[in-house]
Amino acid sequence: MSFSAGMFLSNLPEGLSRAAGMRRAGRSKAYIFGIWSGIAAVSGVAALIGYGAFAETGPATIAFVTAVAAGAILAMLADTMVPEAFETAHEYAGLITVAGFLAAFTLSRVVGA
Repeated sequence: MSFSAGMFLSNLPEGLSRAAGMRRAGRSKAYIFGIWSGIAAVSGVAALIGYGAFAETGPATIAFVTAVAAGAILAMLADTMVPEAFETAHEYAGLITVAGFLAAFTLSRVVGA
């Protein structure tokens, strides 16, 4: 549950940013909702397949896959979100980033407990 909440919170600003960019590029609302709905559907199917594929694996395998996924999220943040955040919210980018990590940590302690 905490992982799902963390994924939602981390992807919400990215999605809003990209949706705004598509809107500025002249894409219709139907196109934008269609793209995001498709991404959500494919992600759900991938999660279901992953759940089935890893149901019988040990904790070390799960820890490895989780670490790789965390690295991918950090790479995405460093590559796309941090430069954009620094450009638009220069003085507050660091503070907002720390608040996001604190929120994720808090969720993992509260929901994961």
